Formats: sequence, structure tokens, C-alpha cells
Amino acid sequence: MTEVLKVRKEGQIAYLTMNRPNKLNSLSGDLVSALISALKEAERDDEIKGIILSGEGKAFCSGGDIDSMTSGVSPKQMMDSMKETSALTKTILDLDKFVISAVHGFAAGAGFSLALASDFVIADKNTQFISSFRNIGLTPDLGLIKLLSDNVSSQVAKEWISSGRRITADEVYSKGIANRLSESDNLLADATEFAQFIVEGPPTSNRFVKYLVNHASEFTHESSIMQENIIQSLMFQTEDSKEGIQAFLEKRSPNFTGK
Repeated sequence: MTEVLKVRKEGQIAYLTMNRPNKLNSLSGDLVSALISALKEAERDDEIKGIILSGEGKAFCSGGDIDSMTSGVSPKQMMDSMKETSALTKTILDLDKFVISAVHGFAAGAGFSLALASDFVIADKNTQFISSFRNIGLTPDLGLIKLLSDNVSSQVAKEWISSGRRITADEVYSKGIANRLSESDNLLADATEFAQFIVEGPPTSNRFVKYLVNHASEFTHESSIMQENIIQSLMFQTEDSKEGIQAFLEKRSPNFTGK
């Protein structure tokens, strides 16, 4: 049986490739479980500094697995299923390590949510992003409404969600959702090159940057400053801080270890 997720480690990057190309990498229960497990394993691996998520075949991810959606499921069963599936985007958001989505073909429905939950998006210039839920009479899930509303105006979010239209990579890039646009043949290479600032950077600093930015909307200006001050006081005690300062004085590149 073909594995639904390919996992490889190269240097300090973990590559997770969704591998259901005949289903355009739709999120089956097996794939969701495999992704959550692999993400948590990469989090525990001290050698890994960043994670690149991609899709095999013609698409990044076409959303939920329609074949598994049946009308005979009770509301409680559906709620339990949605809770399990939604754990995927929550896992990405809660990870200490940065996740880069390398997106091509389609990022539709829950696949759009998956890209939005990532810390960075490198998109093939021909990628189409679709909030396709309305096309099957549903509303968004996996956190898409919140994730999209955090990135674009309410007017744009409501249009993209309620129209179900295909949104071009250029539009997504213009809204700041995609960090880079890439040629399809170079997508993974471009994502890997983009990840170098993560690989070369201080892991603990990156961890707190992710936390502070992801939670910025929850803080007042005063509480945000307090959070920064507390974390900065701790950061000054790390070996990476001492190494960074010494490297600056010696006019060399620092060697950060996460200590």
C-alpha cells in the first residue's frame, strides 16, 4: 500500500510531501493522522530547524476527501471528525518550529486552510487558491475564516469565501499571503533556498517570534511590550545570544545552536 505521506530529512529541514496524487492530495483521515504525527516528530528532532510541506502530483491539496463525506453521519459523528481534522492546522500553529508550504496546482478548501496556517507560503505562479466550501453548500473549516481574516480585510475575506472563485497566485501574493512566487520546476528548490534564514537563524529566537506574532492580536500594546520584555530578558541568558554578540564583535557569521 502506498504511503499517504512521504517524509525525508535533509540537513536541518524536514520535507513532508502529501502523497495522494490520484486524489489531488485530499485530506483523508489517514493523511491527517500521518501529517500530525510527522509534524510532531519534526518538532521533537533537535536537528530539524524548519519544515517544508508540499504535495505530490498536480496539486498541493484539494481539500477534504469528498468520498468520505456521507449524508448518513450524525451531527455528533461529524463534530468528532471535524475536531480530529482541525487538529492539523492547530498543530502547525502551535509548533515552535517554522513551517513553509510549497504550494502548486490547487490549494482548495481545507488545502487553503493548510497553506494559511503555515508560517510562510512559497507558491508556484500558476497556483489557484479556492475557498471551495460554498460550491458544495458548506462553510469553511480548519480555521480558514480566522486565518484568512487575519490576513485580508473582512470585505476581501467575505468575497473570497462566499464566491468560491479561483484566486490567482498573483492576488494572494499581492495580499501578502504568499512570501514568494516561483516557477513550478523550481518550487521545492526555491522553498529550500527561502528556508536558509531559518536554518542559519537562532531556533529559540524563531520560536518566540512565531509565538508573539501568532498571538499579537490577543495582546494590548502594553501587554505586548510586557511579553517582549520578559522574553528578551530570558533570551539574553541563552548561548545563542552570547554567540551572536561575540560574532558581531568579531565580524563573523554566528553559529546558532538553539542553546
